[in-house]
Amino acid sequence: MTTTHGAAKVTITSLAGLLLGAACPAWPAPITFNTALPVHEGGWVLREQFVLSKNADDPDPAADRNMRASGLVSVLGYGVSRDFALFGVLPYLDKRLDVNVAGERVTRSDEGVGDLTVIGRYTAYTSDAPGRTFRIAPFLGVKAPTGPDDARDDLGRLPPTVQLGAGSWDFLGGVVATHQTLDFQVDAQLAYRANREANGFRFGDVGGLDVSLQYRLWPQRLGSGIPAFLYGVLEANLVHARKNRLGGIRDPNSGGTTLFLSPGLQYVTRKWILEAGVQIPVVQDLNGTALKNDHIFNAGFRINL
Repeated sequence: MTTTHGAAKVTITSLAGLLLGAACPAWPAPITFNTALPVHEGGWVLREQFVLSKNADDPDPAADRNMRASGLVSVLGYGVSRDFALFGVLPYLDKRLDVNVAGERVTRSDEGVGDLTVIGRYTAYTSDAPGRTFRIAPFLGVKAPTGPDDARDDLGRLPPTVQLGAGSWDFLGGVVATHQTLDFQVDAQLAYRANREANGFRFGDVGGLDVSLQYRLWPQRLGSGIPAFLYGVLEANLVHARKNRLGGIRDPNSGGTTLFLSPGLQYVTRKWILEAGVQIPVVQDLNGTALKNDHIFNAGFRINL
């Protein structure tokens, strides 16, 4: 069956052609996680995303910590085959921690390249029909310790949360599913990252469940030609982190569960996508005096090369 909007009859394949042309298609996608839609065989996808996070009021008034982290995250994807794609993720980070030390306000900071993550994603299931598609794609990845983890200042070695790298080889995996129609797209991801120990410290493992809805706001009707598209995006990110370990002992002031709601916008053209969104914590059940998030802002672009 073909979905009809006004006088035009458009299948999901021709919609992809409208967006980027048959040889190099692009679609709306989640802002805060990946999608199961394919990368064209032999094609490249570049994504640059600016991320800014800020903590809420410190639950430990004596320390009065103020943590701010920003970065430019570069993602390069390559379509190895019709079903298999590789992604490399490399951040450039700027981390700053303002804290009271012996009654004096000090800033501890570091800036530079962080840890490199390489991910392989395989499309295990595909169901295509006129006007819609559904895909399931498991993925596996490894995070290499490319960022420095031994930075120091006048007070000594920086805390692990301020270091640019973790110093450990960490592993991640999960599965992402995508259901796309002519009017909207829904993505869902289940992911887990197993962190390992380095320098006597180990970040807690992190598990997450993510859901994203992208709905076409403009144009309301599909017609002839090759237009641009404006999508409204609403995402939910449920993140659970286990407690960090120092010398094998759990840190009671780390880890916990956070639920973010993330509204955003995407502007999609034939060759590129502009996007922006903000992650707003609606539930934060953290352990001890762990710092809570105030918000996380995301903005960037994607382009098919």
